Amino acid sequence: MHTAYISHPLCRQHDVGPWHPEAPERLTAIQDHLIATGLDPLLRHFDAPEVTREQLLRVHDADYLDALNAQSPQLGVVHVDPDTAMNPHTLAAARRAAGAVVQATDLVLAGEVQNAFCAVRPPGHHAERRRAMGFCFYNNVAVGAAHALASGQVARVAVVDFDVHHGNGTEQIFHHHPDVLMCSSFQHPFYPYTDLNFRAPNVIHAPIAAGLGSEAFRVAVEDEWLPALDRFAPQMIFISAGFDGHRDDELAQLCLTEDDYAWVTRVIHQLAAHHAHGRIVSVLEGGYDLPALARSVRAHLDILLT
Repeated sequence: MHTAYISHPLCRQHDVGPWHPEAPERLTAIQDHLIATGLDPLLRHFDAPEVTREQLLRVHDADYLDALNAQSPQLGVVHVDPDTAMNPHTLAAARRAAGAVVQATDLVLAGEVQNAFCAVRPPGHHAERRRAMGFCFYNNVAVGAAHALASGQVARVAVVDFDVHHGNGTEQIFHHHPDVLMCSSFQHPFYPYTDLNFRAPNVIHAPIAAGLGSEAFRVAVEDEWLPALDRFAPQMIFISAGFDGHRDDELAQLCLTEDDYAWVTRVIHQLAAHHAHGRIVSVLEGGYDLPALARSVRAHLDILLT
């Protein structure tokens, strides 16, 4: 069985300026490293299709989608919030990013590949049902999870999110959804300043204080995620794969390494083998130090390929 690698050239056209950390060079760094290390030929490459409006409407409201379309500029850059901006190509890139996750879901459910990694941007896990934020417009991983459930081929899906920032958008879309379990580890307190008192029965928070590093991360996954995932027994697992907790990434302070990302991927891989016939769809979220991002994605894919 193969691992799919899904991306699209338009994902590099979303560019809001050299000052912004969520830059097109992120995808170039990943691709170049995979080629240089010889991993690239082991992957099955696909160009992402566009997501459909129907697929987006499973997780976003129609008036929100219409408002984004109305805000999209013909020239220049428009800010949705101080951190989140659009250029004329942003929504085209976002449609491919979300479409990649739909395609990955279909490929995995059809048994054409065992698992898939979506090397896409803009990222998605901060996008709420009616709100763009945190560099995100469409919630890519939520679109994929909802698509899997709509297919009728699975009845329970899990979303596991190891980005250094809490996936508030995914939680807001799926909170109290009995067919989705969300497990999220994140630096706390930190953007988006999640209220830990808010909890739904299908949401597992694993907050970690800045600077605690590998041991705290692994304990959080083992103590908080794993019992809940075993009880839930997901039939498919989606990963919000953010690599911005790396010790070389200056935007956060979790001090993780690529070995930690390989470890957590192995844990998820074993869970998927036990509960979900190995079905995994992984979606790129954060990671802004380019060499660390590239090495971490390589470590992640090494495990998915096993």
